[in-house]
Amino acid sequence: MRYLVEAFVVGALRRGRSVEQFLGPVGSPGRPGVRYVEVRAASTSFEVYVHTVEDGHETVLDLYEFPPFDQDTEEEEFGRLLGSAEAPQGALVLAEERTGAVRGRWVNQGVVQDEYHDFVRAGRPSGASPDGHAWPALHVDL
Repeated sequence: MRYLVEAFVVGALRRGRSVEQFLGPVGSPGRPGVRYVEVRAASTSFEVYVHTVEDGHETVLDLYEFPPFDQDTEEEEFGRLLGSAEAPQGALVLAEERTGAVRGRWVNQGVVQDEYHDFVRAGRPSGASPDGHAWPALHVDL
């Protein structure tokens, strides 16, 4: 089972573990990128980060090693902080509202790589994920 039920998402966050969700492609065919969202525990809150990285690497599939899509900003190295919430559920809602993340598609940290591998194996589909779910519509300019 790849996707976490909400109780496991909340439990992971309360134990200090991050959860992530692959959001699909961004950019253009000439300059492809991919995006994923991360919710992580901070000292007194739960933070939501969006990561936008270059795509098109045929031999390297380590999503965490890809260079930032926007080379002009250093903050992309660790992602762009979208906001924080006092409770895990609030952070999930923030992630959903700001990035279009879907409640039933959260995975443990590191498993987002498997999502990316599926995306690559499927030929990098632009309209929907390899399992047929539409890519989320972004709600803000990220």
